[in-house]
Amino acid sequence: MSDIGSDLRRVVRGRVLAPGEEGFEAARRAWNSAVEQRVSAVVEVVDAADVAAVVEYAAKAGVGVTAQATGHGASAAAEGTVLLKTAALDRVEVDAGRRTARVGAGVRWGALLERSSDYGLAAAVGSSPVVGVTGYTLGGGLGWFARSRGFAANGVRAAEVVAADGTRMLVTADSDPELFWALRGGGGDFAVVTALEFDLFDTGELYGGRMLWPAEQAEAVLAAYREATLEAGEGLSIWVTLVQFPPFPQVPEFLRGKAMVAVDAVATGSDVAAVRRITVPLRWFEAIPGVVLDNRRPLRGTDLGGICMEPTTPSAARARGQFLTDLSTHVTDVLLGIAAPLGSPAAPPRSVSPLALVQIRHLGGALTRPPSDAGAAGGVREPYLLSMLGPAPTPEHAGAVAQRQHTIVTALHSHVSGRKPMTYLDAGDSAAEAFAPDTLARLRSIKRRYDPAGTIRGNFPVSA
Repeated sequence: MSDIGSDLRRVVRGRVLAPGEEGFEAARRAWNSAVEQRVSAVVEVVDAADVAAVVEYAAKAGVGVTAQATGHGASAAAEGTVLLKTAALDRVEVDAGRRTARVGAGVRWGALLERSSDYGLAAAVGSSPVVGVTGYTLGGGLGWFARSRGFAANGVRAAEVVAADGTRMLVTADSDPELFWALRGGGGDFAVVTALEFDLFDTGELYGGRMLWPAEQAEAVLAAYREATLEAGEGLSIWVTLVQFPPFPQVPEFLRGKAMVAVDAVATGSDVAAVRRITVPLRWFEAIPGVVLDNRRPLRGTDLGGICMEPTTPSAARARGQFLTDLSTHVTDVLLGIAAPLGSPAAPPRSVSPLALVQIRHLGGALTRPPSDAGAAGGVREPYLLSMLGPAPTPEHAGAVAQRQHTIVTALHSHVSGRKPMTYLDAGDSAAEAFAPDTLARLRSIKRRYDPAGTIRGNFPVSA
């Protein structure tokens, strides 16, 4: 039994696993199993007191601490640290009168949507029900309501944290404005967050879903997407995805192994009539023949996590995100050109393989108008977000995926701004790619002030 394991067991109530012990290999794995987390120990904390005890121990022992709810944003930065698994911090409290929620660091979006939807309320949710609320929010958070509400991080009212010396603190705009600013979009590099309190909002009437065509219609769909997003008001979010469905049994048979193009949309309005007006731009897609799925319908908040049909079980993947400055015909031609023809030349359905998907999200709206008290996430001037994801079960697969991503970005070099969203950083990326130079300098100053020894280790440390 390692010394660190014995030491940690003396200070926490949660399960401690050290290298070589049964269960350690499984416990150290992130959601994205392509990331190799070579940590010194794993602690499955049971409460905030456990978190404080581990951080205090780590500070004295001179080792780092990484906190993780699901591991969707994991990176190699965790190497050598004590990995705090926060899944047990799963309490959700909704105050419908104040329109606020308090969530523990282990809460996933699906659990919060279940509670808040009962009151017709929601937060600035992402696209997956199994992503952790805290990690997503600390990284900014660009989801279905970004166009109407901005970054999820800007809705945070308070953060319950453990500082780098093990002290428990409640951080607000009044108690500590600098740390509060950094936590809202700067990532998890400044303190271990054990709970967040943030604003909820009335969703009004929700409407949306997925439209899906064979990949042969990709050119028509992308052309329609350009027109629809030029018209779309802030209450309508539209995303388009070139997708290669895997040949797995859990995939519906009519999609299994197929190359497709999808349009996902969510609209919110004060009433049914307002939603009808807001969704007018979707008419651009309704004339495109060959649709194989159209499940648009009135939605509940609990439906938001299922629209994009994202996997809900862990896997190995490489991801890359880039802000796009425009959606010109050159951009769409590049995306169509990288789709490798499959089958006979006479009938060339297109696949983005070895990637699983190439997606464009329409941004703009409230993201271009950050509030005066915005956190480190700030705002976004670029109108679109390009994201690319591919399976990486082996180093060979990972290399092929990374090469295809690089090829796409190189071809689009005059249409990408160079900045990446914090929550889209991947292996080899650094926090410097997510922030303007002045923002990064401020974050580094706050890191030096609150954690000069570097005890807390975010997925993408600001000082790296």
